[in-house]
Amino acid sequence: MKILDGKLAAQAVKEKLKIAVEKLKAEGKKVPHLAAILIGDNGASATYVAAKVKACEETGFISTLLRFDTSITATQLLEKITELNKNSAIDGILVQLPLPAHIAEEEVIKAIDPAKDVDGFHPVNLGKMVQGQSGFIPATPYGIMLLLEHYQIETTGKNAVVIGRSNIVGRPMSILLSGNTPQGNCTVTLCHSRTKELETHCKQADIIVAALGKPEFLQANMIKKGAVVIDVGITRVNDNTKKSGFRLLGDVHFESVAPLCSWITPVPGGVGPMTIAALLKNTFQACQQRH
Repeated sequence: MKILDGKLAAQAVKEKLKIAVEKLKAEGKKVPHLAAILIGDNGASATYVAAKVKACEETGFISTLLRFDTSITATQLLEKITELNKNSAIDGILVQLPLPAHIAEEEVIKAIDPAKDVDGFHPVNLGKMVQGQSGFIPATPYGIMLLLEHYQIETTGKNAVVIGRSNIVGRPMSILLSGNTPQGNCTVTLCHSRTKELETHCKQADIIVAALGKPEFLQANMIKKGAVVIDVGITRVNDNTKKSGFRLLGDVHFESVAPLCSWITPVPGGVGPMTIAALLKNTFQACQQRH
């Protein structure tokens, strides 16, 4: 069993971006600028956004963090997004999810200019991904593809199972793995809460991507020996023995599954850092396309 170390792979991506940004600066050209919107005081969301801002600093990007109270109205938020869309200094916009219940996520996602949608959630970018056109790929699936590329994981002709059908991870992941690309060309089965005989599907898989948000759902009896397992899940579970008062669990029962795998991602330190690396790559691409 080998670890797919997301921290290591993400650092490699950031180092390349840092060199590219230094070159832009030396040539007097525009440096990528990411604007992030954070609403409320959700601890996990604040941690994620802080990590994104830090990654921008490490690679030489400019970042702007806009924080709002949960009392902000949908209209006010949409006005702020319109303002960022029109601001030529901003290359990428992300709105940290989840949003307060009174604000419709779909409406907010559609309001972002597709040319600045570095999270890759806008229908225009999702449509381009489906058709294999150049656009912004959702950051988590894109990060997973970059992870497979970094560790040179063979995917062509492999059976892949994706558990979870969200528009943010599951669906795009299934499309990317089945695409005609170096890290694609898999035969993909997309499983979900209504899938019958899920264990049977998983036991036939060479590659499993678990993205359903249920702690330690994937157990040892559900995988075959030598499988590559990608754990997208990350859930805070109360733990009084920890200084923080909680511990992080993935969708995979790591202790029992890991010994059977050829490769596996840890939680934390697997997919999370790669999501941020992919976000930075999208932001760099947005800057290049706009300037």
